[in-house]
Amino acid sequence: MTIKRLELQATQIRQDIIKMLLEAGSGHSAGPLGMADIFTALYFDVLNIDPKKPSWPDRDRLVLSCGHICPVLYATMAHRGYFPVEELITLRKFGTRLHGHPHNLELPGIENSSGPLGQGLSQAIGMALAARLDNKKWRTYVVLSDGEHDEGQTWEAIMFAGKNELHNLTAVIDRNNIQIDGFTEDVMPLEPLADKYRSFNWHVLEIDGHNFEDIIAAFRHARAVFEKPTVIIAHTIPGKGVDFMESDYHWHGKVPKSDEAKLALKELRTLRGKITSEHE
Repeated sequence: MTIKRLELQATQIRQDIIKMLLEAGSGHSAGPLGMADIFTALYFDVLNIDPKKPSWPDRDRLVLSCGHICPVLYATMAHRGYFPVEELITLRKFGTRLHGHPHNLELPGIENSSGPLGQGLSQAIGMALAARLDNKKWRTYVVLSDGEHDEGQTWEAIMFAGKNELHNLTAVIDRNNIQIDGFTEDVMPLEPLADKYRSFNWHVLEIDGHNFEDIIAAFRHARAVFEKPTVIIAHTIPGKGVDFMESDYHWHGKVPKSDEAKLALKELRTLRGKITSEHE
């Protein structure tokens, strides 16, 4: 898929996220909007998957550790063909398959149930170890929030993966610098984050999480590393694409009201038109 098509797809996913959250009346806005580019790159360029065969044994695995950003996962999966796009509007509704945090027994293509922060990397490590034991070539990817690095289990997992040189494991950190109580460096400082990972025997890449060329190049780079796991620290803007949400931690765990949603969708439609005209 071309860069233009990836950018347009990501913008459509952002529009769907706004619609989903408005209809649900609850959920998280900033993180899903900020990670739309990463998820678009994963599902439309990076992952070796087949939506028509979600349980294909040789598929790559994607673990979402920070389950609260699942609207971006659902929207991306729907556009990739895992289930009808029309189902997105059922987010958080009674009887839906699209829970507020993903449930892997409800929806084909969901690799792990997630909710409590700090557990996803451990789950991904188990999958990567299984692939190694079975001599399989599929890879495991895990998406982490920066805020969940406050959890001790995350650091135990980081040490374990580095010690065991799990080169078939790639972690992506949504480094948006916010969490529900404020800015990460005020709540619990994480820096120097890259140096910490390096000290635990990880290969570290830092990228602009909204630049598709950087994103795709980083994932390809990770596949060429054979002696240790790779972490991609993706610097993102929470609420990306919606001006009044961007970099405001208050939008971590709230949804737009009707008038705010209209304003957000108008801004995203304008952005979509700009992308189209820039590539003509």
